[in-house]
Amino acid sequence: MPGDYTLRLLDHVIAHERVAWVGTTNELNAGYAADGYGRARGIGALMTTFGVGELSAINAITGSYAEHVPVIHIVGSPASGMQAAQRVVHHSLGDGVFTHFLGMHAPITCARAALTPANAVAEIDRVLTAARDEHLPGYLLLPADVGESPVPDTREPLHDARPLTDPETLEAFTQAAARLLAEAGDTGQISVLGGLMAHRSGAAPALRRLLAAGQLTHATSLWGKSLVDESNDRYVGIYAGAASEPAVRAAIEDCGALIIAGVQFTDLNSGFFSHKIERRRTIELAPTIASVGAAQFEPVSMADAMERLTEIVSGLTPPAAGSAPATAKPQTPPALVAAGEPLSQTELWDAVTRFLAPGDIVVADQGTSFYGMGRQRLPEGVLFLGQPLWASIGYSVPALLGACMAQPGRHGVLLVGDGAAQMTVQELSTLARERISATVILVDNDGYTVERAIHGPQERYNDIARWDWGALMTALAPGNRDVITRRAGTVGELAEALAVARGGDRLTLIEAVVPRMDVPPLLSQIAHEAGRANRSSG
Repeated sequence: MPGDYTLRLLDHVIAHERVAWVGTTNELNAGYAADGYGRARGIGALMTTFGVGELSAINAITGSYAEHVPVIHIVGSPASGMQAAQRVVHHSLGDGVFTHFLGMHAPITCARAALTPANAVAEIDRVLTAARDEHLPGYLLLPADVGESPVPDTREPLHDARPLTDPETLEAFTQAAARLLAEAGDTGQISVLGGLMAHRSGAAPALRRLLAAGQLTHATSLWGKSLVDESNDRYVGIYAGAASEPAVRAAIEDCGALIIAGVQFTDLNSGFFSHKIERRRTIELAPTIASVGAAQFEPVSMADAMERLTEIVSGLTPPAAGSAPATAKPQTPPALVAAGEPLSQTELWDAVTRFLAPGDIVVADQGTSFYGMGRQRLPEGVLFLGQPLWASIGYSVPALLGACMAQPGRHGVLLVGDGAAQMTVQELSTLARERISATVILVDNDGYTVERAIHGPQERYNDIARWDWGALMTALAPGNRDVITRRAGTVGELAEALAVARGGDRLTLIEAVVPRMDVPPLLSQIAHEAGRANRSSG
């Protein structure tokens, strides 16, 4: 976002041959977009002005920290002479202190730097390296005059990530893991549960090799959705504790040995901590720690541990490697409902799943959208993004912009409720301006249905103002013939709208009208547990 403390620096950004400036409608949305870019590309960046701009974006940066997304926040600040003289300038607190906001970022970034001409090269590299290696946001405070200052020319690449694995520790882990897996081979199948940190740690390719080596039955947490190929017959679904489908729960909780790769059990992805996993039969992999039962081995990188497990599993007999899943879901749900039937949550998410194509980028906002798609099986190569830990509604609209900018050529699919969309809807205009190929499924269920499911189904605090979404898109993208809107209240109307949604750089908004208290089964179960937990004093 432009501000007078960043304008001269932005001239250099605009002139740069390899950096593209994408202006968003506000700083919060810029942060969400940088987060989406970082998830899709590996690291993202945004630039805001001092004080008012950076604090507007701080919610998004906090979400990136909570969900382990490297994002570099560059803040243009008053000129260094103004700061040295402790001038009372706009966007400050008027006390002549210019480090207040840098301090506010200390708990939500892994590295921070106030740049000067003398330290800029070293400090920028330090913050970038920390964000890359720790998978967390970094913060650079750049006075307006320093952005114009010459610095020593440097063309050296960033230092390689530091080694994470001690060879002797890795060998000890391998021996312990081999014993546990050999014992499991005599008593039952070996299953794998994958999670978000396998992706953030760069271990997803190693995880795929492990699954292929033993044809292992596997599932993911909600936070790790699309981490593995969900069209594989050995994939049984999403594990969320007591909210899991019976076959998924049996595969994870009743197997002879369970390999947990990068899973963090939070309230919303564990059925409010209803998961039942015995530690004694578990191999658990974190970014730098590997565990076998109660024994911990550190430092061992997740990728290195997984490569050793792949070697072990490859040597096991087929029965030990894992029996076939108890049930196999169809790759896409059948279309069995009459076209004239009113649209429901079930038909909506079944239809969206049939619409998806390999390689799509799907961003689902927290609420019925995220949990409605949670149990759907995605085509191979789909990237699914959500924010189930920080759970800031409205995240998805700008995040889709960032993710699609990070991977041009892929079709974006945005799944967002009407209440969440009202938070950040302005960024639909940026999607149109940037000619992003995307389909927006806006779930019109007349308010905050996820909150209604938890408490207060008829209370005013869960209501929202009614909007005319078709007219709004006309206002956000006037005269843009590549923007299409459709309203779908029946199964047939939704099918017709989806049929015209793809093509070129088209942006299609489909207002999918469903009953206000129609709740996806997975969300219903989790909402029940959320309500119970919020009433508990323990």
